[in-house]
Amino acid sequence: MRVFITGATGFIGGRVAAGLRKRGDDVVALVRSPEKATALRELGCELVEGDLSALAAIEAGIEGADAVIHGGAIYQVGIRASEREAMFDANVRGTARVLDAAIDARVPRIVFISSAVVFGDTRGDVADEAYRRAERDFASYYEETKFLAHEIAEERIARGAPLIVVQPGAVYGPDDHSELGTVIEQAATGKLKAKMLPEGGFVLVHVQDIADGILLALDKGEVGEAYILAGDKLTMGELVDRVSDLAGRRPPRMTMPTAMLKVSAPFGPVVGPMLGFPPNLGELIRAGQVTYYADDSKARQELGYTTRPLDDGLRDTIAAL
Repeated sequence: MRVFITGATGFIGGRVAAGLRKRGDDVVALVRSPEKATALRELGCELVEGDLSALAAIEAGIEGADAVIHGGAIYQVGIRASEREAMFDANVRGTARVLDAAIDARVPRIVFISSAVVFGDTRGDVADEAYRRAERDFASYYEETKFLAHEIAEERIARGAPLIVVQPGAVYGPDDHSELGTVIEQAATGKLKAKMLPEGGFVLVHVQDIADGILLALDKGEVGEAYILAGDKLTMGELVDRVSDLAGRRPPRMTMPTAMLKVSAPFGPVVGPMLGFPPNLGELIRAGQVTYYADDSKARQELGYTTRPLDDGLRDTIAAL
């Protein structure tokens, strides 16, 4: 099978590309800079230079494809206002470009990597694929752009596109450079002096389990359906305790009051980078106070999706630090 993939240089996409090559599929990857895609080249992937704004490159990569996996996106919570346009173009317009190019080329199977964040704050409830948020009150601009991209995918499905949607939970694993990865690294190394936003909740899933789930959706997913790829449900405070314990360290005794964090938000451009976090602390604080709980029963039952025990995944992550 010949598969065109976006986001293949990313945290999840790189493992998806490796999985495709391991089983013998031909992989064509859209990459912004071929010089930075050495790992993909070594896997035997064909590289097409371009980003999610480059329609001609997208169309060239899709030509002759048996399947398309669209995972390319800008993932960051806490961006500056000046960075919003780039995120919108990549996450929203880019999704429309890739999906429509694949539809126009009559690609028989298209997998779109959405996210569980599109459900918004579940307020402690556990969402399934039929869950719909009550209001458009977004905790972060990333959440908003992924919601809009998800709507684009649903619109194409309604028109009859051969589209399958996967919705990963909060991803973690070795070489994770996200805000969540920073928390895990700081808790494991003893750098985290106080818990922050301990009540925020998510479903945590190892990056390799997500990659494997995406391939299952490609092979077994029913066209027109969405599949949540989740894992263990826990709060940020519970995660910090778990990581600290596995790393043989005492978890932070202090919890930073949320009110104090909000007071420090205007100093985010200075304080954030010093702490290993992005500059927009206000957005990071809002996103850290919600729950993104979701149920992956459908993927387990219909796709055979599985996840490793949380402690095994966290040990794997800690060992790579």
